[in-house]
Amino acid sequence: MKLQIKVFDEEHEEDLEEQVNDFLKEIEPHSFVDLKYSVHAFLSSMGEQIYMYSALIIYRDEEDTK
Repeated sequence: MKLQIKVFDEEHEEDLEEQVNDFLKEIEPHSFVDLKYSVHAFLSSMGEQIYMYSALIIYRDEEDTK
C-alpha cells in the first residue's frame, strides 16, 4: 500500500468541512493516516480581509497492489 495525499482548499470553513467529510466517507477508516489543517488570512488589493482554509489528508491507497 502506498501513501497518498488529498488536498482541499476553500474560501469558507464550512465548505472545507463538507469536502473533507465527503472524502473521508470514501476511504476505509483504517486507511486514514493524518490530517493537516491551515488557515491563511491576507488583504486583497481593495483592503478586504480574505481567508483561505486548507486541509491535507494522508491516507493509504487500498487499491494499490504493488
